[in-house]
Amino acid sequence: MAAMVKTSVQPIGPSSDAAHAGSKADNAGKRFHDLYTSEWQWRQLQFAGADDEDGPAQAASHLPKVDAATQAIRENYWATVLKTLDAIPRSQLSDEDQVNYAVYKQQIQVLLSDQRFKTWQMPFNSDSGFWSDLGFTARATYTNAQSYEDYLGKLRDIPRYFGEQTANMRLGLARGFSQPKIILQGRTQSISNIVDAPGEKNLFYTPFKQMPATIPAAEQAKLRAEALATISGQVIPAYAKLLTFMQKEYIPHARTDIAAEDLPDGKAFYRAQILEYTTLDMSPDAIHALGLQQMAIIHQQMLDTIKQTGFKGSFPDFLHFLRTDPQFYAKTPDELLKDAAWIAKQVDGKVGDYIGRLPRRRFAIEPVPPDLAPIYTGGRGGPGIYLVNTYNLPSRPLYSLPALTLHESSPGHALQMPLAAETTGLPDFRRYSYISAYGEGWALYCEYLGQEMGIYHTPYEQFGYLSYQAWRAARLVVDTGLHHLHWTRQQAQDYLRGNTALADHEIETEVDRYIAWPAQALSYYLGEMAIRDDRTRAEKALGQKFDIRAFHDAVLSTGSVPLPVLNERIDQFIANGGKSPYTTPSP
Repeated sequence: MAAMVKTSVQPIGPSSDAAHAGSKADNAGKRFHDLYTSEWQWRQLQFAGADDEDGPAQAASHLPKVDAATQAIRENYWATVLKTLDAIPRSQLSDEDQVNYAVYKQQIQVLLSDQRFKTWQMPFNSDSGFWSDLGFTARATYTNAQSYEDYLGKLRDIPRYFGEQTANMRLGLARGFSQPKIILQGRTQSISNIVDAPGEKNLFYTPFKQMPATIPAAEQAKLRAEALATISGQVIPAYAKLLTFMQKEYIPHARTDIAAEDLPDGKAFYRAQILEYTTLDMSPDAIHALGLQQMAIIHQQMLDTIKQTGFKGSFPDFLHFLRTDPQFYAKTPDELLKDAAWIAKQVDGKVGDYIGRLPRRRFAIEPVPPDLAPIYTGGRGGPGIYLVNTYNLPSRPLYSLPALTLHESSPGHALQMPLAAETTGLPDFRRYSYISAYGEGWALYCEYLGQEMGIYHTPYEQFGYLSYQAWRAARLVVDTGLHHLHWTRQQAQDYLRGNTALADHEIETEVDRYIAWPAQALSYYLGEMAIRDDRTRAEKALGQKFDIRAFHDAVLSTGSVPLPVLNERIDQFIANGGKSPYTTPSP
C-alpha cells in the first residue's frame, strides 16, 4: 500500500526520472564537496608553517609535525578518504565535478602512495631538503609584528622539527631506504653555512635587517633581540647537530647502489613514482624506447641547425665549440641577470597574442641564493619569482637562456601557477596544487612556443632550444637507465654529454638530481608531448576555427591536472567549436 501511495503523489513519466536523477546528483555532489572540503582544510593544517620554492603554506607559528606517529595518522586518514571517495558514484556527479573527481582522486592516491612507501624517511634530494627549504622562510617578506612573531615561533621549533626528521632518516637507513652515498658528497655545505654564521650574519636574521616602519622602534629592537637569542640558542645548535648526524651517521651508512628498483620493494616503488610524476601507467622499458626514438628525431634537427651556423666540423666538435667559446657566456652575474630580464620583456610584448587570459601577478628575476647555487639547477620559476643561477658562469650558456626563461618565467611556471591560483570557480585543491606532468609539460611546451613567438633570434639560440629538447628527451633514457636498467652515474653523465650542449657542471648536478628524485625527470617531455598532441588534434579538427589563444586558455583554465584529464578537456574544447572557456577573454 505504501508503494501505491508513493506513486500517487509523484509525477509520472520522464519528469519523475529526471527528478530522481537530479536528487542522486545533488546527493553525490554534496558528499563529494563535503569530502574534499574537509580533507583540504585538514591537509592545510597538517602542513601549516611549511615553506619551499613554490611558496609558503598556511601561516603558522610552528613547523609541521613529521614524526612517524603523525605519518601513520596521515596514511590512515587518506586511506579512509580514498575509500569514501570510491563509494561516491562518479557517474552521478555533474560534468564539472566529474573532472574535479578525477583530479582529486589522483591527488589522494599520490598522497597515500607516498605514505605507504614511506617517502618521508628520505626528506631531501640532491639540491634541496627540509633544512634548505627553511631558507625560503628566511627570505620571505614580513609586514607586521605578528608575522615576525610567527617567524620566530618557527625558528624556536627547528630543534623539534630537525629531531623528528633525523629520527625518520634513521628509520630509512635501517631498512635501506636512503639517498645514495655517491651523490651526498658536498651536500652538507648548506647546513655548514648556517652553523658558521653567527648573529646578524646568519641567514635566519635576514628579515630583521630591514623591518617595516609601521612597527614601533622599541618593538623592532625587542624582536631583533629575540631573533639573535633564538638563532644562537636554538637554530645554530640544531643545524650543528644535523651536520654531525649527516657527516658521522647518515652519509657513512647510506646505500651504495643508485637504482630506485634496488630500494625496498623497489620495482613497485619506481612504477608508483612514474605514475605520480607522469600521471601515465607506462612501463620503464616503454619510456626508455620512446626516449631513444625522440632523441634520434631531435638529433637530426640539431644537425640541420648546425648547418645554419656555418660551422665546419663534427657534432662533438660543435658541442666543444659551444662549451668553450667566450662569446657564449656572460662575464658577470649582472650580465646574465640582465639578459634574462631582456628576454622576459620580449616575451611580455608577445605573450598576449598567444594567451587570452593572463595572471595579474608579476614576477621578480633574482639570482639563486649563494648557499644553494653550487648544487642548484640553472634556474627555477614559480609564483612571483624566476631564479637564475649565476654561480659558475662558464656553465650558464647564453644560447640556452631564452629557452630557460620561457620555461621558468613567462609563459612557463611564473605565469601558469599564479594563473591557476587566480582562477575562480575551481576548488582550492586544483588552484593551489601542482602536478609535475602538467606543470613541467606546460613549461617545456612554452620553450617550443618560443619559436612561434620569435624569441630565438640566432641559429645558436635555436640550437640551445633543441639542446634543451634533447636534454628533456634524454631524461626518458637516463632516468629509466639509472633506475631500471642499472646504469652507472658515469653512463648517465656520458649520455647527456654526448647528446646535449649542457656544460659539464650542469650535467653533473642534473644527473645527481635524477638519481635522488626517481621519475620526476620523466614528467617534462611526456607532458609536453601530450600538450603538443592535443594541439595537433585540435588544429586538425577545427581547421580555420582554431584559435591559438583560445586553445591555450583551455589548457591553462584547468589548473594542474593529470594528462588524461587534460586530453578530455581538449576533446570538450573541440566539441565546443574551439571557443575560449572564458566568456570575456582579456585583449
